Amino acid sequence: MAVEALKVVITRLVTFVTGNAKKLEEVRDIIEQSIPLRSMKIDLPELQGEPDEISKQKARLAAEKVKGPVLVEDTCLCYNDLKGLRGPYVKWHLDKTGLEGLNNLLHAYEDKSAYALCTFSFALDADSEQVTFNGKTMGKIVPPRGPKDFGWDPIF
Repeated sequence: MAVEALKVVITRLVTFVTGNAKKLEEVRDIIEQSIPLRSMKIDLPELQGEPDEISKQKARLAAEKVKGPVLVEDTCLCYNDLKGLRGPYVKWHLDKTGLEGLNNLLHAYEDKSAYALCTFSFALDADSEQVTFNGKTMGKIVPPRGPKDFGWDPIF
């Protein structure tokens, strides 16, 4: 499926589903020379579950709305001492508690290590099998510092 999908993608416009200008900029820097890309903000339900399953389901739902090839991305911030928690729900936690709240989650723990997990899923259409890719960056949680214009970056 993956090779067949990529052959089709090279000649077709892929919709990257995001409302985040910084994510769009990063993805364009990486793949736009290889794959024709447009972006579209689509309201999708906030799904629950494991990162790969959330991403695959988002790709299927987005492909259904776009009626064509889509790429979706979901980013998690996972605290090692909390066995991966905040994970895919970090955006909602950040909205409610701010950077200080995210930082304070580890206050009682000695281990401040964490990782950012980016999960991309591609779907040719709503009925095709989704192809999923993951990237992981190790780091640690620190008090907020630097520019506060890109999510939880100031604490990671």
